[in-house]
Amino acid sequence: MIKVKDIAKAIEEFAPLCLKEDWDNPGLQVGNRDMEVTGVLLCLDVTEEIVGEARKRDCNMIVSHHPLIFGGLKRLTGATPTERIVADALRDEIAIYSAHTNLDSTFEGVSYEMAHMLGMKDCRPLEPSRRGDATQGLGIIGTVAPTPKLEFLRKVKDTFEVKDLRYSAQTPGIVVRKVALCGGSGGSLIKDALATGADVYICGDLKYHDFTSYGSEILLADIGHFESELCSRKILSRAIRSAHPECVIYFSECEKSPIGILG
Repeated sequence: MIKVKDIAKAIEEFAPLCLKEDWDNPGLQVGNRDMEVTGVLLCLDVTEEIVGEARKRDCNMIVSHHPLIFGGLKRLTGATPTERIVADALRDEIAIYSAHTNLDSTFEGVSYEMAHMLGMKDCRPLEPSRRGDATQGLGIIGTVAPTPKLEFLRKVKDTFEVKDLRYSAQTPGIVVRKVALCGGSGGSLIKDALATGADVYICGDLKYHDFTSYGSEILLADIGHFESELCSRKILSRAIRSAHPECVIYFSECEKSPIGILG
């Protein structure tokens, strides 16, 4: 029978914890490592609805990209969503595990998956990891077939199913050949993208002043944090199934972006 520690091992062999950023908190968040696993529910964020879905699907393990717990919990009074989720998971004997920046930095991790979705070639990390080899690190730089700016932006919008794509309106009408990207919050890598000579930089969280400061130098595209990292579920599924093909795995059906758009 597969145990929680077996699922954790499969994920960590693909995305070693040593690749995590210092501020991050991936790994087992809630539960007993020796508990037998009846099923795994994959999601981006752990919410109270996700815990309820796991219960209904008879999944006693949730694997998320974003950690449920970043800082230490001082109490379990049910006053916050995180406190309620932890209490519910403990009561229902549901383990919660996350793979975050280690999944971002590993070879064939989140940014690699995004690059594959766009058909990019000659991919390498935008910011190579100091803790791994040359294939590991944050972000990706690669090439695509020459594509006019607006045509490329439409492809990005369709590929990641973005409702409203934010891009730098002041960027000249260029032909995109070299692409840099990073899943999630990647504003800090804009200068790295510029240094590589990228025509466009895609990520999930750009600030207004990122557009005003760099938009005339490089095409910027913000596809949304949720949309950029939803592919993490596919990556986690592959990592688990490669070691445990018999494991019952579900993608959450109730998960949706926490950001609404009023048209």
